[in-house]
Amino acid sequence: MPKFPTFPTLYEDCKTINISNLKCWGYLSPNQYKAGSIKWSIDGNNTGSISIIVNTNLENPYLELNYQCNASPILYRVQLISFPSNLGKGTIWFFICPKTNNYCRKLHLVGNYFYHRSAFKGCMYENQTYSHQNRSLFSIFKKAQAVEDAFEQIYSKHFKKQYKGKPTKRYVALLKQAKEGE
Repeated sequence: MPKFPTFPTLYEDCKTINISNLKCWGYLSPNQYKAGSIKWSIDGNNTGSISIIVNTNLENPYLELNYQCNASPILYRVQLISFPSNLGKGTIWFFICPKTNNYCRKLHLVGNYFYHRSAFKGCMYENQTYSHQNRSLFSIFKKAQAVEDAFEQIYSKHFKKQYKGKPTKRYVALLKQAKEGE
């Protein structure tokens, strides 16, 4: 008798807030208070938006989220924390999940709130929904595609195979990738 399908929520389909995007958009500059909005869309169609306020003062940095979910207004804060980079240049920012208190760099919206992925039960990544047989087939197809991409790069118009009579590192790596895939 077949297993009853569960149709789990996929993390790839959830709306997310990412530290990397906030930094790229200029929200994580030191000692600033900045407001704005985040919008999500699929194929050009708007699927949602929220208002955010980011306060990066040294005492108590936070991200404030203000949005509507199922016709009810939701307003709460997510604490931010920063650590000096191990490279000695700048700082690395993290969210502190309001539910699990985990440090994370991405928050997912499942239900009504943005939390770290460990706060949700029954959610999966798309790869986890594939059977073991399909996963092995996908890995074979991925290797075949990698071989094709390697040959495509090698035979592109301005690709340099040699420099000063020696094969370039990139050329050697692409050849190795092509041989592994075959």
